[in-house]
Amino acid sequence: MNGSNPKPYHLPTDGVWFITGCSSGIGQSLARLIAKSPNRIVATARNPASLSAILDGANVLKLALDVTSTSSIEAALSETLTKFGRIDVVVNNAGYTLVGDTEAAGNEESRALFDTNFWGMVDVAKKAVGIMRDQNARGDGQQGGVILNVSSMGGFMGFPGSSFYHASKFAMEGWTEAVAKELPVEWNIHLCNIEPGGVKTNYATSSLKTMAKGRHPAYADPTHPTNALLGYMGKEENRCSWAEPDAIAAAMYRLISRGHRIPIRVPLGADAYGMITMDIESIKKDLDEFKEISLSVGEAKQLESINFLQKA
Repeated sequence: MNGSNPKPYHLPTDGVWFITGCSSGIGQSLARLIAKSPNRIVATARNPASLSAILDGANVLKLALDVTSTSSIEAALSETLTKFGRIDVVVNNAGYTLVGDTEAAGNEESRALFDTNFWGMVDVAKKAVGIMRDQNARGDGQQGGVILNVSSMGGFMGFPGSSFYHASKFAMEGWTEAVAKELPVEWNIHLCNIEPGGVKTNYATSSLKTMAKGRHPAYADPTHPTNALLGYMGKEENRCSWAEPDAIAAAMYRLISRGHRIPIRVPLGADAYGMITMDIESIKKDLDEFKEISLSVGEAKQLESINFLQKA
């Protein structure tokens, strides 16, 4: 019932990858990996000058892309099709974190986070679906493709101090699962949420924005949950055990290139796998404990009437 396409995906040997947010971290590592392969790569960033760490080559195209601008998205996708003729894999990786007490969050900064983390992903993915369905098979390619949306274990569970970041990733995951269920299997389009745990990227440094408004003194206690998390993230020694972005990139490439089914979500890292597993167990415990209250509403035929959704 998770909505993933049940059929295996076979990446062409000269597959075309379109990746957002390649200036650093996971996006840069994945772009560098693809650049060394027989595949072709379109590496994008707001500032193309930040893409210098990615090797130049006939199979590499570097483009400016602001995912909050539909005209920028359309231009980058058009240039990709002009250069390579198709797009086999889209990786929506652009994003950042907003931390602080939810009470202090401003509407402007909170909505700006969604513009990048959620709406940017949506606008790229919507265009990609049409390209994969209608254009990929026109030349020497195949209909279909893969859309990888880089979420987080924080797209499955929430932690203190990052409520709007988590909300943007929850939105990403719900959108991805719903769209996956909309697309006919024969279109050969596969969607997947990638859920890394801690990764040695700029997540906890330059990609982390603090809320502009000052904190209320009620949150000053150093044992407050948000302060405990910020303290953990702020210490470099705590980040030493986080995964290397190259390892995340290698796992993503293996997921797409091995010719198997692609699930709707894939946790990456022992922390992500472990935390999500424990969260599922906690949810099951609550379901069992409060089952009587849950089933005190309505009738069994309510479930029977929507059995068709289980096949989606």
